[in-house]
Amino acid sequence: MAFDYEEFDLSGVRTYPLKSRPSKARVEAFGRPCDATGTLGGFLDALPDVLAAADLKAVARAVVHAREQGSGTVWGLGAHVIKTGLAPVLIDLMERGFVSAIATNGAAVIHDFEIALAGATSEDVEQALGAGTFGMADETGRLLNGAINDGVARGQGIGQAVSHYLHARQPQHARSSVLAAAGRLGIPVTVHVAIGTDIIHMHPSASGAALGEGSLRDFRYFVSNVARLEQGVFLNCGSAVVLPEVFLKAVALARNRGLALDGLTTVNLDFIRAYRPQTNVVLRPTAGTAGKGYSLVGHHEIMLPLLAATILHTARTQGRP
Repeated sequence: MAFDYEEFDLSGVRTYPLKSRPSKARVEAFGRPCDATGTLGGFLDALPDVLAAADLKAVARAVVHAREQGSGTVWGLGAHVIKTGLAPVLIDLMERGFVSAIATNGAAVIHDFEIALAGATSEDVEQALGAGTFGMADETGRLLNGAINDGVARGQGIGQAVSHYLHARQPQHARSSVLAAAGRLGIPVTVHVAIGTDIIHMHPSASGAALGEGSLRDFRYFVSNVARLEQGVFLNCGSAVVLPEVFLKAVALARNRGLALDGLTTVNLDFIRAYRPQTNVVLRPTAGTAGKGYSLVGHHEIMLPLLAATILHTARTQGRP
């Protein structure tokens, strides 16, 4: 049966007063114009209290709260965070007590190690690959593998071995090294590697036994760090696969031992919302709990300094610098 051309009767449509409706956007949450001569704190206070701006403020409050409660904040760092020149920002947060532990991957350690030694990192892969020289810097392979091999033989994980090596030797640019600062401040670093993914694995001094044993030891250290995050914070900055997977297993082990991790705040900060960070960091660990996950999207070299400034401003506003 074909329908007729018949207009719908609107005479009985029900309405309600606009002000009686719950609305998600309200003027009291709107942003304010920023004075060109104003302070950074004034800029942060002028941000609208909606969507990503509200999330940025909430994450900063969670980090400040974690420091005050002694519950801790663990920072997961991908290699790109180190390459984009953010070590001084991170080191400042470390010195102020906003970093309880650091987890990272093999590439980030390489970049940080090269910065400490030479004040430079990140070779031109396309050019070096064609010439057969990609990844073949002598000091990177020889000294970093040596530090790992010797440290693991002493019972350390990879992160502890490299941090202690850099802190003890104080190379020329140690003040710009996250791992050297960790060694100086006694902040634990764990390194989570996949064999064959990093340039130091191409060097003859690389030891599969040391890399495997050191990384497994670091995983167990990392689980202990995550297990302490009741009312704490985990931030995954720039790792799309390795750290989200490692973090999920750490949460699983902690809860297997009866640790609920109530009030856990999880954060993913990266260019895009990728599957594993969104699922394994933001959603799954906080599902069905009093915790909350956040996704902050943007370039590391902008977003991480902005987050750091918001943390410091929040702490100062609360009288807890």
